[in-house]
Amino acid sequence: MTPTMPRSLLLCTDLDRTLIPNGAEPESPDARPRFRRFVAGSDVTLVYVTGRHRALVETAIAEHDLPWPDYVIGDVGTSIQAVVIGADGTAIWNPLPGWTDELAQTWPGPVALQDLFADVSGLRRQEAARQTPFKLSYDVTLDLDADDLLVRLRARLEQAGMRACLIWSIDEAAGIGLLDVLPEQAGKYQAVRFLMRALGCDEGSTVFAGDSGNDLDVLTSSIPSVLVANASDPVREQARRAVAMNGLTERLYCALGGWQGMNGHYSAGILEGVAHFRPDLLDRLRPGDG
Repeated sequence: MTPTMPRSLLLCTDLDRTLIPNGAEPESPDARPRFRRFVAGSDVTLVYVTGRHRALVETAIAEHDLPWPDYVIGDVGTSIQAVVIGADGTAIWNPLPGWTDELAQTWPGPVALQDLFADVSGLRRQEAARQTPFKLSYDVTLDLDADDLLVRLRARLEQAGMRACLIWSIDEAAGIGLLDVLPEQAGKYQAVRFLMRALGCDEGSTVFAGDSGNDLDVLTSSIPSVLVANASDPVREQARRAVAMNGLTERLYCALGGWQGMNGHYSAGILEGVAHFRPDLLDRLRPGDG
């Protein structure tokens, strides 16, 4: 007997340049409305997985007419919050129990790490609003050798006996590198896994979508993942190389465009990827449904 596909879907998506069309490529006109109709179904649990903090997530929802999610994994995977919309339309945010306890186990803290990296040239600490108790964030000029920088920072951590995770990505719109220093248990992948366990979801009922370097830990994992068509060539090549090396090629779908007449960028790519991994939902993904 062939196992049936699970009826529910845990849809986890990055925001900037994945769901939010704030990259250089054009957005298919009907893509976001179709995305909103699709996730409005009671069998879809929507999760935003982003480097943004709470205030910036709320700004994005208002500015880009995005649906309210059920959960937000924010601050590059260092916070997980359930979101409930009250009777007056106000969003109520509630931290998911247990996540900060897990992060705190080996985390030396942002102050100790900032002191450790104080004399490293090329690092510029981001504004206070982008720092959290479990995230230290820097801007990095793109003329710096990122691979060499990461090697030097990891060596310092090892020499100091500190444990942390370094996440590198590029803000193409701003033309700057981004470095996030997180607890070793943190990051988007670990946070998505934690939420999956909390909700009782498996890989058959989960799809992730992303576009950039700080999504790679999920994109190259065993979680079914979509790389939207507007992702940069280096990220696409890195992701394909990693899944091929780990025997996980079938778990990564790179949106091509052309599906349902859309270009595969942003939310069009997310829907294309959901159609690939969950063909049982095809009727729900057609134009005008909802």
